[in-house]
Amino acid sequence: MKEQATILGCPVSYKLGADTKKFTLKDNGFTETKAGNYQLVRPLDATPQSKQGFKLKITVSSDIKAFKMSATTANGLKAINLFDNDKFKMNQDKFYFLMDGMIDRGCFEKVEA
Repeated sequence: MKEQATILGCPVSYKLGADTKKFTLKDNGFTETKAGNYQLVRPLDATPQSKQGFKLKITVSSDIKAFKMSATTANGLKAINLFDNDKFKMNQDKFYFLMDGMIDRGCFEKVEA
C-alpha cells in the first residue's frame, strides 16, 4: 500500500483526502475486512447487475494512511489495463465517475503530475 495510487495505465493518481476518517469510508460503501482494512469493490460495467466485466477494487489501510487500487477481471484475480484500448472507453468513464464522486465526498484527492 502507498500514500498515492492509481489503476494500471491511468494517467491520474489519487491520494487519501486530508480529512478522511473511518466513518467517511463506511458512509461511502467501504466495508471493514478481517484484517481491519477498508475495502470497496464496484463494477465498472454499464449494467451494475452484470456479473461479467471489470471491477474497481480499493483497499485502505486500517490506519487510513495508505491504500491501493486496481481494476480487475470479474473474479477479481487479475489486474487489467483499461487505458490500453479504446474499446474500454465506457469503463474508463465509469472509473472517473466513481472517483470524482469520492473526491466530492472527501475520500480522495487528485494528485497533479
